Parts: sequence; structure tokens; C-alpha cells
Amino acid sequence: MSILAQSIDRVRRSFALLLSQDCLLCAAESAERLLCPSCEDDLPRLQPPCCPRCALPTPSGEICGRCLSHPPHYDFAAAVFSYAFPIDRLIHSFKYGRRLAVGSHFGKVLAALTENPEADLIVPLPLHRSRLRERGFNQALELARPLSKAWHTPVDCRSCRRIHQTRAQAGLPWPERETNVRGAFDCSADLSGKRVLLVDDVMTTGASLNELARIVKLHGAAEVTVRVLARALPPR
Repeated sequence: MSILAQSIDRVRRSFALLLSQDCLLCAAESAERLLCPSCEDDLPRLQPPCCPRCALPTPSGEICGRCLSHPPHYDFAAAVFSYAFPIDRLIHSFKYGRRLAVGSHFGKVLAALTENPEADLIVPLPLHRSRLRERGFNQALELARPLSKAWHTPVDCRSCRRIHQTRAQAGLPWPERETNVRGAFDCSADLSGKRVLLVDDVMTTGASLNELARIVKLHGAAEVTVRVLARALPPR
């Protein structure tokens, strides 16, 4: 190894030591990583096969009965994790604890572990301006940034807006969520022929993403794909 290479290697190791931290879950030393390898491996991966339309598990990866009888406005959906412990706690700390590093980390995970849909633009699920002021950031945008970088696809934060402040979906029974978000979004762009990728942190019923997909298709989008970090499984 040359003297220059040795010097660069020493600098890199010094920075790694300066950036060392504890794992968010078990507090073990994790160097510059957010989670230690053991905790990363224990995260609840969404197990295939899954319905290609809504990302819920199906016996052979076929389209599920609900998507056959009530097709969503989006064409494909994929998630990395099941919305279960400890992913639920990590997402909660990201959204409400302002841990933006969690969003950056899992945006990279989302890019690495889901297929690139080769979209023309990425649209993070918009927050209403009052919710954005309250939270200080849009969690969907923080997840979208690493996707944009990895897949060389622009993020569009201007064309779609949330025009109605609806009740929080998390506090509503599943059947009421579709009604709650009806008419919540608007689009100001001509998306004729565009392939649009919608991004959010969690997909529960998919009502918000479905409503936004409906709007972007009304504005000409040819295909709408969904990527979420976690998929909530329906109550048994």
C-alpha cells in the first residue's frame, strides 16, 4: 500500500471512530451504522410471496381477492418490512422524534431491497401545510431522497398537494379511511404518459396512496407504482 493510500485509510478510520454510535435498538456499538448487524437482521421483513398490486401476502404471489374485486388506482406496490415491532417504534421515532437519520437510513434500505420501477418522477405523499408546520418535515420526502439518488429519478414535491387536513388515518377504523381521504389531494401538473412512483413510510389500508394515485391518473399518469417502508397486515 502506498504512503498516500495508507494516509487515506488512516483518515477514514479516524472519521469512523468520530462517527461511532450505539445501535438505536440494543445500544451495542454499531460504528457509523444506525443499527448493529444483529438488530438489522432481526427486523420483520415482509415475507414473499405477495400480491403485486397491494403487497399483502398471497399463497403464490397472485393478485389477492380484494385487488381483483376492487382494483386500486395504483398498478404495483412493494414494501420491505411488516409494520410490526421494532419497525413500528423506529418509524415512530423518525416521524415524531425528528430522527431524520432514521429516514435517510431506511430510504437507502428501500432503494436496495425493492426493485427500481424505472419511473419518470417520484412523488412523496404530501402532508397538509398545517401538519408540515407542526412536524417540520415530510417523512415521505426523507425516504424519497435516497431513492432519487439511487435510481436517478427526480423528486417532484410541487405538483401534488394535500388540500384538506383530514383526520389522522392511524386513529380511524380501516373501513372509514377511504372516505376520510376522499378529495384530500390536488395536482397542478400535466402528467400525460408519465410513470409516477408514490412513496410513503407505512401502508395500512392504502387509502391515502390510492386516492393520490387516482388524482395523478386523472392528470394523465400512465402508470403508478408505490414503494413504502412497511406494510401493515390486516387484523385477523
